[in-house]
Amino acid sequence: MLGVTPRTRGRIVFGIVVLGLLGLGLGYAVGMMTRPQGVELGVERPPVAYATDAMQADGQGNSAAPGIPGWRDLYVNDYADLLDDDAETRIRAQLEELYEYTGVEMTVLTIARRSDYGFEGTNEAFATRLFNTWGIGNAEANDGVLILVSRFDREMRIELGAGYGSARDDDMQWVIDEYFLPNFRADRYQIGIEQGVEGTIREIAGVSPGQYESSTLWRGFSTIGRGLESLGGWLWGLLLVPLGGAAWTFRRWLRYRPRDCGTCGTRMVLQNEDVDDAHLSGGQRLEEFVRSVDYDVYECPSCNRMEISRYPAWFSSYGTCPQCDYRTMSSDTEILEAATTTSTGRKRIDYQCHNCKFTDSEVRTIPKVSKSSSSGSGRSSFGGGSSSGGGASGSW
Repeated sequence: MLGVTPRTRGRIVFGIVVLGLLGLGLGYAVGMMTRPQGVELGVERPPVAYATDAMQADGQGNSAAPGIPGWRDLYVNDYADLLDDDAETRIRAQLEELYEYTGVEMTVLTIARRSDYGFEGTNEAFATRLFNTWGIGNAEANDGVLILVSRFDREMRIELGAGYGSARDDDMQWVIDEYFLPNFRADRYQIGIEQGVEGTIREIAGVSPGQYESSTLWRGFSTIGRGLESLGGWLWGLLLVPLGGAAWTFRRWLRYRPRDCGTCGTRMVLQNEDVDDAHLSGGQRLEEFVRSVDYDVYECPSCNRMEISRYPAWFSSYGTCPQCDYRTMSSDTEILEAATTTSTGRKRIDYQCHNCKFTDSEVRTIPKVSKSSSSGSGRSSFGGGSSSGGGASGSW
């Protein structure tokens, strides 16, 4: 940092290091608080005894158990047609992943109304009876989760297995109030179910879908980001505007700060764009032309010493050429063989440097297209778990 005294430079570096350590510490602490935690031990509720012959459904979702629908899928049974095929696939993949990493059986059921199955009781009684009839969750841990949406009854329920403590009821109520009900009241059922399933997974597993193998630090930063997002777009704006302005101001200060000549100590002068091109090489001028790099040229008015500073663009489609070392290389991709669910594919990437005309090509493998299973992880039935009526409810 020319033009800055060693003491000031040391203070700047120290401040940056302290802020970085504080950020890492905060992220790690939040990550530890949100680590996967599974079912609480030692607080098991006594299960309610219902018939445990979990019945599979016929084509209409009916089962032999009176007053209770059967299941056709271990993860999503959308009998009320609230989800399109893509949404079902996304939800099923998240619930399969939850089971693979934690062993928790979570299932989603939508129905038109309880009376369609001859049930005349409350939504809570219906959910508990259905949970125990299907046998959701591990028989020993009783860690199953049922998300039930009854569209025309305008009621929903998150039913928990008997192995969860009563504190989990409040967590589930928060998920219902935060994600499900606001969308349901606006007839956005699919959005509400997808957001609600993700929220339920986060509360149960301690991580978001797709982050089971993430580091503690990454989980912490993700949680902080979701917390800020939940504050609302307007508050995001209030936070980002001053933070973005401060970052932009600091970056401009670093770039355009006064600097002294390293030879004679005279204050150097920044040259304008028309003048500084005369001091740049052809590759440097091309980098400025394609906007991959910007250059500043400073000249000492006393001894004519020149100083050139390089500022790479944050976002650019151009890469650095391995031959001339200028950031003037572009790439084009051509699919040679498309990937399928049974075989990998191939693609060719062609590189060309617009400065030295260097060219290169490479062929890469395209992974197989993933195909979800209707009974992921090799399961063919629920695990025989039971519920004693714990969970939370909502209506709209």
